[in-house]
Amino acid sequence: MVRAATTGDLDAIREVQEAAQREEVHADALAAVIDDPDRCLVVAVVDGALVGWAKTHRYTDPDPVAPGGHYLGGVTVHPAARRRGAGHALTQARLDWVAERADVAWYVVNARNLASLALHARFGFVEVARGAGFRGVLFDGGEGILLRADLPRRALA
Repeated sequence: MVRAATTGDLDAIREVQEAAQREEVHADALAAVIDDPDRCLVVAVVDGALVGWAKTHRYTDPDPVAPGGHYLGGVTVHPAARRRGAGHALTQARLDWVAERADVAWYVVNARNLASLALHARFGFVEVARGAGFRGVLFDGGEGILLRADLPRRALA
């Protein structure tokens, strides 16, 4: 099950992040996303345990290449829960959220992250540009990809 995150999820999100050996996330930054109506933070829960999380960003100003709009942030799934659909469900939930607000979703990724590229291709993301960085994110190895997906606009629930 995927649902909107609450502040009660923050410790479990940090535990998933640590188990996945990903960069530390800070509770205050996550709480700010939860409180921001222009962003979403969702969690995947299986048998009562939080197994993954993902968020969005909204940029109102363009950078030299990447336009303003709603961007999918990274997905983190606990290693023991991978390859069971949590990443797919978290991505679908965020795209549903964005589709209530915009006609396009954006996403940036390291060109070497083939698993993420394959996941997002299933949702219709197509490459727009390549560069050393987008939106202040610099990519290990020096090459990132900016992708977009056209969305069917849905009414805000």
